[in-house]
Amino acid sequence: MGNNFCKMILADAQPFPPPAVMGSESIMKKKAHGTSAVPVQENLRWQCDREVADRICNFNRHYAEHSGYFKTRAEFLNEADDTPEGAAMSFFDSNTGKLLFTAPRNRSMKEFLEESRAHGWPSFRDAEVNWEYVRVLPNGETVSVDGTHLGHNLPDRKGSRYCINLVCVAGRPSEEYAREN
Repeated sequence: MGNNFCKMILADAQPFPPPAVMGSESIMKKKAHGTSAVPVQENLRWQCDREVADRICNFNRHYAEHSGYFKTRAEFLNEADDTPEGAAMSFFDSNTGKLLFTAPRNRSMKEFLEESRAHGWPSFRDAEVNWEYVRVLPNGETVSVDGTHLGHNLPDRKGSRYCINLVCVAGRPSEEYAREN
C-alpha cells in the first residue's frame, strides 16, 4: 500500500473515503489575511503562540508547528488530564472560533494522547471531526471551510488520521457557538 498510496496522494487522483468531506483547492485561495479572511484570535487557548499560529494557519500550506509542540503546553495537558472519563475536549478554529474537533470519541483520553504523542501532533479520527467545518483536500491537506490550514490526513491501518497543529485549533469558541451551548 505504501508506494501506491504515496503516488495517489501526489497525483491528487482519488479522494479519501467517507466520512471525510472532500474540499477543493478554491477553499485555500488568497483572501484578506493569507488564506483566511481574518487573522488568528488575540488570546489563544493553552498559551499557544499567536505569531506561530498566524503563520501556520494563514500563510502556510505545507509546514507545521514543531513535532511535540502540544506536549510543551502545560495548560493543554492539564485540561486533558482533568477531562472526566467519558467527556471530551473541544477544539476551535484559531481564526473563526468554529468547533472543528471533539476528542476523544470512541476511545479514551489516554488513547487519544498516546496516539498524539506517538505521532507528534494531536491526532484525530473520523468520529472526532466536525465535518460541517472541516475539509480534506485531495493531497491530504486538512483545512477549515474558512481557509485555515489545520494539518494533514495521514491514514494508517486504522483509517484516516488527522495530524493537526495545536496552534490551529486553539481558538476560543465563537459568540454563536457560546450562545448555542
